[in-house]
Amino acid sequence: MEINETFSQYSDLLYTTTVAIYVLALLFTLFEQAFGAKGRLAAERSRKRVLVGAGGPDSDDAAIENGDVPAEPEAPRAVGRAERIGRMGAALLVLGALLQLSAIVLRGLAVHRAPWGNMYEYGMAVTFITVVAWLVVIKKFPVRHLTGFLLLPVVILMFINGTMLYTVAAPVVPALQSYWLYIHVSAAIIGSGVFLVPGVASVLYLFRTAHDRNPAKFAGFGPKLPSADVLDRIAYRATIVAFPIFTFGVLCGAVWAEAAWGRFWGWDPKETVAFIAWVVYAAYLHSRATAGWRGTRAAVINIVGFSVTIFNLFFVNLVTAGLHSYAGVS
Repeated sequence: MEINETFSQYSDLLYTTTVAIYVLALLFTLFEQAFGAKGRLAAERSRKRVLVGAGGPDSDDAAIENGDVPAEPEAPRAVGRAERIGRMGAALLVLGALLQLSAIVLRGLAVHRAPWGNMYEYGMAVTFITVVAWLVVIKKFPVRHLTGFLLLPVVILMFINGTMLYTVAAPVVPALQSYWLYIHVSAAIIGSGVFLVPGVASVLYLFRTAHDRNPAKFAGFGPKLPSADVLDRIAYRATIVAFPIFTFGVLCGAVWAEAAWGRFWGWDPKETVAFIAWVVYAAYLHSRATAGWRGTRAAVINIVGFSVTIFNLFFVNLVTAGLHSYAGVS
């Protein structure tokens, strides 16, 4: 079918606008992280513990973790302003997600197929799923002030995607003209997009535990993070959601490979790295369920999975050649 150039141009414009909105939301949420009530109270609580040598949690811990933050006596105007800016950042995040969804839909209408037939479209869809997953997280946990840390890798990946991986709207190669494009690739997109959330949570977990061991070393940043237990729960629950979806995508990919290339497995670079990521996340969930790893070791495994996922998402097609080299990038 003929490409609808008008829809394609509007999709590209919405994508660029989305990146700009995410950057603005990033700045707003970082401001809330630095000056909002959660960060200020947590920092003050940490300083008091260092001074008095207290080892147990105080009354502010539960309030902060449950989102019931008491009024800050110092500089209430500054704190109130920071929280308002944080809410504006969250609203911008929702707006950006809606614009990004519109960009994906218009891309699909322009090419008359599923809008994830090359690496540019795939990356656009993955980052959208990541943002949606984070919106669900901040609905369930009082961690809105951490949004900037999630948006930082999203903005970087979207910039790489829109520059190095950009592909003009065009029909897909014959190998992708299959109903499996809707099943296998969409499952891989959802799984990979959600996996970025526990990766960020695990990185923040390491900073939080490092501060808990040595409060003076991370006095300016560590105490503004939620408790290590909250970050650990976010990482674990998000991984539980993403893993079965990603597993389904890997299995569907094997079935599609047999139908398209006559074999279920061929050590193609994309297949191999995806399998490595699957093994890492399986090891993470297995260690949590059987060995009771809830601390730094589990977080490190999750970060390794996060790194492998990022590498597989954006760099395998740039540095290797294989049967999955349909990215449209030369």
